[in-house]
Amino acid sequence: MLGKLSMEANRFVDAHGRHVLLRGVNLGGDCKVPFAPDGHSYLPSDFSDHRTVSFIGRPAPLDELDTHLARLAHWGFNCLRLLTTWEAIEHAGPSEHDEAYLDYLAEVCRRAGRMGLYVFIDFHQDVWSRMSGGDGAPAWTLEAAGLDFTRFHDADAAHIMQHKYDHRTGGLQESYPLMSWASNYRMPVNGIMWTLFFAGTDFAPSAIVDGRNIQDFLQDHYLGSMRAVAERVADLDNVIGFDTLNEPGTGYVGRALESREGVLRGAAWSPLDGLAAASGLSREVPVVAPGGKEIGRQIVNSAGVSIWLPGRVDPFRAAGAWDVDATGSPAALRQDYFRRVADRQVSMDSDYMAPFFGRVAQTIREIRNDWMVFAEVDPFGALRGHGFPEGCPERTVNASHWYDLTALINKSFDADCMTNVISGQVREGPSAIEDGYVEELSRLKRIGDELNGGAPTLIGECGIQYDMNDAEAYHRWAAGERDPSIWHAQTTALDLMYNAFDRLLLSSTQWNYTVSNRNDPMVGDGWNQEDLSIWSLDQATNVNDPGSGGRAIEGFCRPYVRSAQGTLISQRFDRAKATFEVRIDVDPTLYAPTEIFVPQHIYQEEPRITLAASDVQWSPDQQLIKISANLCGILHIMIERR
Repeated sequence: MLGKLSMEANRFVDAHGRHVLLRGVNLGGDCKVPFAPDGHSYLPSDFSDHRTVSFIGRPAPLDELDTHLARLAHWGFNCLRLLTTWEAIEHAGPSEHDEAYLDYLAEVCRRAGRMGLYVFIDFHQDVWSRMSGGDGAPAWTLEAAGLDFTRFHDADAAHIMQHKYDHRTGGLQESYPLMSWASNYRMPVNGIMWTLFFAGTDFAPSAIVDGRNIQDFLQDHYLGSMRAVAERVADLDNVIGFDTLNEPGTGYVGRALESREGVLRGAAWSPLDGLAAASGLSREVPVVAPGGKEIGRQIVNSAGVSIWLPGRVDPFRAAGAWDVDATGSPAALRQDYFRRVADRQVSMDSDYMAPFFGRVAQTIREIRNDWMVFAEVDPFGALRGHGFPEGCPERTVNASHWYDLTALINKSFDADCMTNVISGQVREGPSAIEDGYVEELSRLKRIGDELNGGAPTLIGECGIQYDMNDAEAYHRWAAGERDPSIWHAQTTALDLMYNAFDRLLLSSTQWNYTVSNRNDPMVGDGWNQEDLSIWSLDQATNVNDPGSGGRAIEGFCRPYVRSAQGTLISQRFDRAKATFEVRIDVDPTLYAPTEIFVPQHIYQEEPRITLAASDVQWSPDQQLIKISANLCGILHIMIERR
């Protein structure tokens, strides 16, 4: 059984005091959508069944779950970022929790512990909800805010695959470009909902629901769902904490009404554009290319459809932020409406995120006081090195996300040359690409090192698209090729990513493992044509092979120090030479050995281990080397293939 895990400064430590690295995976990508009826986003839906859906079976039906958990343990993972959503728990209505689902989720955590997997629970969202092009919040939250989700598509208020994609045709379609879901953060629904969720009290004082401001109403129910999960898993030591909220949006907070800054590419909506379009006014917005250059114009809400429910009004307009002038055009009445409260300029981090983190910590620690908080801020701000606010709760982990955005957005990878999609920086060759990764990740690590005087950094999401390079690997698979070389691009990208993690001694949970994944470009992970799962049913051809179904296994299943008898100083794996080099500052007063995962697919027989005099045990069934040291000092370990 797994013992309690905690943190000391910027390290995770176990009950023995050993320095622990968490190397895990997100389970799983399709937890964003209901299991019954099938909620995969390529299927058309008007979401009229939103109160009766069930998420039991995500990430896997219980009769299949142990097989998948055992596979993850076989690959050396020791941690899960386990996805759930607010909708999964409270879809039926405010305070109507799905008790059967809560029992199911607790059983998933319990079985993960039996397989040696730590768990932290991620309340996931992308662009607010399924009804606004993503996942997360129940549909009734939109209704509480006064929005009619049945009109979002017609009003161009959200970019929704279920409305834009024709599953009868399949494949790739111009109506729903790859990786286009994120554009929703700039569109009206997300602008409105995130502003209400984090800052409704300040910017929508007239928005009262059940006697509370909409901000309190939404946060109270969100945290009530989190508390319901916490109560179910409170007795499980392998559950180590909760994520605050996946990749939270910031809405209009801090933006001038007519500002268009911060758009990577696509339609550059201003807050005024969004609010006007939400109220049924047609708008023309600029379209920009990466780098910010305008390349065209786009008419939005040409049909003039209001997304406000009958009898409901825009609370920001009611508060005097904007209005319609005599010509019927929207006019900004207070350009700085979302930037100032009275005479004070607002800060998204200190005024809204810090109190929210505090509420999350209070909610879960009323149930179990030793849980860690895995905190996230706006991911693009984090990538720029923007840290956490002052006053974060104690035992907060920096759970920021990192991707090679060029590979992610373009679904391509070339180890000879990559051009950063944001900065334009050219990186030639694997070493330069890896160094670039280290540079970006170092900025994230510094955020953790500065958080509360020093906190662990766990990269909560990282990974690559498996259909990259025009789905070359899938075409070769379909043609009958089974050699691991078909995954060369993916393997190389993952190898460079994990090399960077090793250089910085970062914990991580890779995105993702999806039980329902298919090679089909329509399906992928079952959500908005993403395809980042390290496992697919299409690759599962051998029931006797615990790794069957894995994609690019050589890229992510590699040696690492799970726990160090002292402080881990460095680790470095050379995939070409199959050598793994480790340095540990030994503390012989810790009466538990260093444990190093050494995968069978690399070290077929007992590996050659070179080190100073210490007690060494090789456990091939566990794929573990255990080393007990008796003297202080730096222990240098070299592991090679015989």
